Amino acid sequence: MSDTIGRKRRHPVHLTLNTDGRPHPAENAMTIATLVCGLVAFVTGFIVMAHMIASWIGAIGFWGGLYAQFVSSTTRQRALIIVGVVASFVGAALGIAHGGFFPRGFSLRG
Repeated sequence: MSDTIGRKRRHPVHLTLNTDGRPHPAENAMTIATLVCGLVAFVTGFIVMAHMIASWIGAIGFWGGLYAQFVSSTTRQRALIIVGVVASFVGAALGIAHGGFFPRGFSLRG
């Protein structure tokens, strides 16, 4: 009877990527790594002098994110991985547009 009139208890917010109840440490680590790479690539993509960082980190985040998407276990992981993959792609594209993977003036022709 006390539950009908009293305050309703709220459950604490519990943020987790393991919505299926099982631990997935490797998949969670890849998800976070993809997000971090995407964030770094996206931010450095707007800085012209940081084109090498944006290009390399963006490429690593993009290809690593595609693999993480392939082995992911839960919907929350997949959603965050896609955010990281898109940010990595945009950062890599901006880095390539600003100078590419190597320093300016670098030539492979010797």
